[in-house]
Amino acid sequence: MASLRDLGLSEYEARAYRTLLNTGPTTAKELSRASDVPMGRIYDVLNTIEQYNLVRSQTASRPKKYIAVEPETALERLLDDKKRELEEKAEQYEAIVDDLADELEAAEPVEEQFWTASVGKDESIDLLLERLAAAEERIVMMAADPSRQFDVGEVGDLVAEHIQDALDRGVQVSLLMTPALVDSLPRSVGRLYTDSFQSHPDCTVKTTEDVHSNFTVIDNVEVVVQVPNPLDPDQAFAMIDLKDPEFAADVENEFAPRWEAAEELRFSD
Repeated sequence: MASLRDLGLSEYEARAYRTLLNTGPTTAKELSRASDVPMGRIYDVLNTIEQYNLVRSQTASRPKKYIAVEPETALERLLDDKKRELEEKAEQYEAIVDDLADELEAAEPVEEQFWTASVGKDESIDLLLERLAAAEERIVMMAADPSRQFDVGEVGDLVAEHIQDALDRGVQVSLLMTPALVDSLPRSVGRLYTDSFQSHPDCTVKTTEDVHSNFTVIDNVEVVVQVPNPLDPDQAFAMIDLKDPEFAADVENEFAPRWEAAEELRFSD
């Protein structure tokens, strides 16, 4: 059950405010008795919730009296305080990430062969998106007919978003797709490829029937390959990420003639 403590008040502060709502204008001594907040703490509690603008005081009266602000106003003020705290925390974390990014990127990358694999639909897509996000210089992507287990619209949006991010980072992108895959894309995603990507100086999108697999080459050294299910080739089984410059070069050599023979993408209305 939600409580005022969830919005940052202590037990005594929450108890004092709730009691004031019931008592109306009252003194600190009367409030202490009615709320069971110890007399030795009541003034500190009242000062705190007054700083939160949850109560108003009548300083002209002797002894001083306090009255609670209406609940709707009080909750809005507590919520605003929490939002400010979260924004400040977010800024602090962003600064920490920036500092760590500079520090960690200063380390020399380990240049040796390495591979990893993800099995399953969600894990496979996550691996592909992760590697697209890691690209620094170049992305070469060849995409055949989509697997039936993937939501083409959802995956297309995610891949397009990561490609756009890569272009914003200055990465060069070459995309080669089958006409069938283009036809299966939602119109909004297709328009993004033709209007945004094709007009970008660092991106070219082409189509050809001569595409029978799904792979992505990252920065000329890393290859992400979709592995079909051996029991059902129309279904994806896993995604393999292999860091091997020689293998990446071989893959690009196979890609090059298909790229040269392909046509630039035209998404008809």
